[in-house]
Amino acid sequence: MTVNTETAAAASQNALGFGHFIMQADFVGKALLVILVLMSIASWAIIVIKGITLVARKRRSESFLNFFWNASSLESVEHEITTHGANDPFSHLTIHAIHSQAHHAKYGAAKLEEAGSAGDFVTRTIKKVLDEETTRLENGLAILATVGATAPFVGLFGTVWGVYHALVAIGVSGAGTLDKVAGPVGEALIMTGLGLAVAIPAVMGYNWLTRSNRVILSKLDAFAYELHTFVSMGQPLAAGTDNAPLQNVRPGPGANRPRAA
Repeated sequence: MTVNTETAAAASQNALGFGHFIMQADFVGKALLVILVLMSIASWAIIVIKGITLVARKRRSESFLNFFWNASSLESVEHEITTHGANDPFSHLTIHAIHSQAHHAKYGAAKLEEAGSAGDFVTRTIKKVLDEETTRLENGLAILATVGATAPFVGLFGTVWGVYHALVAIGVSGAGTLDKVAGPVGEALIMTGLGLAVAIPAVMGYNWLTRSNRVILSKLDAFAYELHTFVSMGQPLAAGTDNAPLQNVRPGPGANRPRAA
């Protein structure tokens, strides 16, 4: 008799679980599950794609900055960017600043967007590029924030919905024993676990990408100050030295540098 009871209990436990929960779930429960799966796919795709892009962007930025600070003139920097393209935020900012200076020197203030001195026009161009780079870096982060904030509640709603139907079914059957209640209610808690499993990676990925983007933008903002100085200086790059590397004329900590952002 005891063996039969244990066998029946084991069979009952095996009958319950994630598969049984999906089979017994109605349209709402299955729809919530699909939403969580789509949230998970979207968040992981953003984390992987932006993570790979972040690593590549950091490597290209370091390579460009090393070339920039050892270049003999802005003309050589412009030639390098024109030849190989602007593949990182720093080269993108540099080529726009150089072109804006050349454009204003050639055409002057022909339109409202070009009004003011050459320095003012370069400053506005730098600000515009900084805004573009900020938007590009933050692209997709809103999805991660949304998934991290809403996925637990989607899972909780699925649990509440599952518990409600489980209790209704138990009430209709009239079997109110603990083993009849605990199984369906425990199955319904699977949705809460899935919601947390989707939200936690999204929140961690969001924090990691936000921190990395903040570091890049901070370096880009500091670089913009020095770039504005170099572009505004024109010729020569260093007093009395026509071919001095750019790194020899970096502004000091107390230098009065125009803000670019």
